[in-house]
Amino acid sequence: MATVLHVCTTCRAGQPVPEGTDAPGRRLYDALAAEAAPDGVTICPVECLSACDHGCSVALSKPGSWSYVYGRMTEADAAEILRGAGLYAASADGLVPWRERPVIFRKQSLARIPPMEI
Repeated sequence: MATVLHVCTTCRAGQPVPEGTDAPGRRLYDALAAEAAPDGVTICPVECLSACDHGCSVALSKPGSWSYVYGRMTEADAAEILRGAGLYAASADGLVPWRERPVIFRKQSLARIPPMEI
């Protein structure tokens, strides 16, 4: 099953973005895309995750599994985001044991969405 790490590239992290500069969300995406994605993880830019009040946000999803939205992410979090995405991808149902999750995933979760039932 393919895991997708969605990254909001339009996020301004609550700050004005001067003309000609990249939004913080774009910089986060660029930092993530510059690293090797974990096995089974695709990094996908998206224009909005509707978590605007929570800084830069990312979401993890895969078919038949719980999905997550995380906020208050920065470029400095790229390595931990990718580590967490790898753990998520390796899980059977998207449920990574709490103590194994990166701290930023434990403390900065905005939503947990159940798998779709068909």
